[in-house]
Amino acid sequence: MTSSALALTDVLAAEGGGSGDGFQAPGLSEFYPEPLAEFSLLGIDFEITRITLGLWFATLAMLVFMVLTVRRPQIVPGKMQFIGESGYSLVRDGIARDVVGPKGIPFAPFLASLFFFILANNLMAILPLAQISPMSRFAFPLVLAGICWVLYIYIGIREQGAGRYFKDILFLPGVPKPMYVLVTPIEILQNFIVRPFTLAVRLFANMFAGHMLLVVFSLGAVYLFSRDNFSIVFGPISALMAIVMTFFELLVIFLQAYVFTVLMGTYLNGSIEAEH
Repeated sequence: MTSSALALTDVLAAEGGGSGDGFQAPGLSEFYPEPLAEFSLLGIDFEITRITLGLWFATLAMLVFMVLTVRRPQIVPGKMQFIGESGYSLVRDGIARDVVGPKGIPFAPFLASLFFFILANNLMAILPLAQISPMSRFAFPLVLAGICWVLYIYIGIREQGAGRYFKDILFLPGVPKPMYVLVTPIEILQNFIVRPFTLAVRLFANMFAGHMLLVVFSLGAVYLFSRDNFSIVFGPISALMAIVMTFFELLVIFLQAYVFTVLMGTYLNGSIEAEH
C-alpha cells in the first residue's frame, strides 16, 4: 500500500474508523475532523482542523512554488522554472487565449492563480498526514465559485454596459415576447444561480467521492489484514485497489483543477462578448 494510504488508515484507525465488532464503514464524520485548536475572535468561534492546516499549507506551497519559478529566470529554464512556465503556458494559451478569446490574455494571471490554487489544495487528498482535500468540503469550492461569479458579472457589465448585458440575458433576441414569461426566469436561473452552483458542486462532488473511495479501500485493507479478520484473497485486493484509486485520484486532481478553470474561461468569454 502507498505511504499516503497507510497514513490515511493510521489516522482513521486512531479515530475509530477501523475498530468495533465488524467493519466500520466511513461516513460524513471523515469530513469533520476533531479541531486541533479553538478560539474566539470578535464574538465568532473559530476552529482549526487538519483540513484548515491543509488549506494553509497548500496555499503557502503554491506561493513559494510560484516565487521560486520566477525568482531567477533564465533563457534556458531549470526544472522548477520549466514546470512553472509550462503550467502558466497551459492556462494562458489553452484557456485565456483559446477559450476566453482575443481579450483573454489579461485574465491569464487570475486563471493561472485559480488553477494552481485548486491544484495545490486537491493534492492534499493524497498527501500523507493531510489525506483530504479542502475542496471536499462544499464551503471552499462555493467561495471560489462566488469569486468567479462576481468577476463574471463585473466583466460583463464593464465590457458590454449594464443595459446591454442584462438585456441580452433577460430578453433573448428572436424570441416572441409572450415567451419571455417562460424564457426570462430560466435565463435568470441559468446565468445567476445554476452556473456558480454547478461550478462549485462539480469540484466538490469529485473530491468528496475520491476521498470516500480511498477511505473505503484503505480501511478495508487494514480490516482484512487484521489478525481476527485476515483474508488472503480480499485483503490484497483491497490494498491493490487503494493503490489504484490513489493514482486515479491523482488524475482527477489535475483534471478538476483544469475543468474548473476552463469553465471560468467560458463564462468570461460570454461576459466579454455578447452571447446572443
